[in-house]
Amino acid sequence: MPDSIAQLIDLGHQYHGGSELFKDVTLNITKGSFYFLTGPSGSGKSSLLKMLYLDLKPEWGTIRLFGEDIKQLNPSLIPHLRQKIGVVFQEFKLLDHLKVVDNVSLPLRVQGKDAQSSRKKAQELLDWVGLGDTLDIYPHALSGGQKQRVAIARAVIAQPQLLLADEPTGNVDDEMAMKILYLLEELNRAGTAVVFATHNFRLLERSSYPQLVLGEQTISLLTKGEALHDESF
Repeated sequence: MPDSIAQLIDLGHQYHGGSELFKDVTLNITKGSFYFLTGPSGSGKSSLLKMLYLDLKPEWGTIRLFGEDIKQLNPSLIPHLRQKIGVVFQEFKLLDHLKVVDNVSLPLRVQGKDAQSSRKKAQELLDWVGLGDTLDIYPHALSGGQKQRVAIARAVIAQPQLLLADEPTGNVDDEMAMKILYLLEELNRAGTAVVFATHNFRLLERSSYPQLVLGEQTISLLTKGEALHDESF
């Protein structure tokens, strides 16, 4: 599959206590696709994203990421594959010893880009998310919503082939949530596949992207007209 970014085949995972988290998840994520990932709290959304980021191995089933079976992957290749993936974590995972602009530009610096052009690109993205005045501030001085926006800017700066976003609008207001969605849509139009985990039904209602709904231990693919509206999500 030349346009395939990730293939999930009969994927399953369980808690350490033994109860199933989800099972039989089969999905092909292709270049330029955009999915919302929804489902009740505890259904495994974050775990599924961690598997795609090579931070968690499934109990059973297969994940092929950029053509590589992750269960057979040489550990030395993991950093190379991760450079193709942008991630927005719920915990932000900003580096406290680096200024905001350096946190955002870090993926470009890891790729070997020069400091000046990396900083310029980081500044452009920080301006976009309304944080152009925080370049030389350290993360500890930011609010939760500001940290979220810094994390999003860092995740998209290198134009990854796959973007995994775990509740990226969870700490911002509705106006900023829509602006973040627009930013991810622009990245998606340039060819990046996006998997966007969210509980924000305002975004779901305003968008036509299909939903991957984790629930009852498996996954469903819903189109706009079929979208679930469960207040427990």
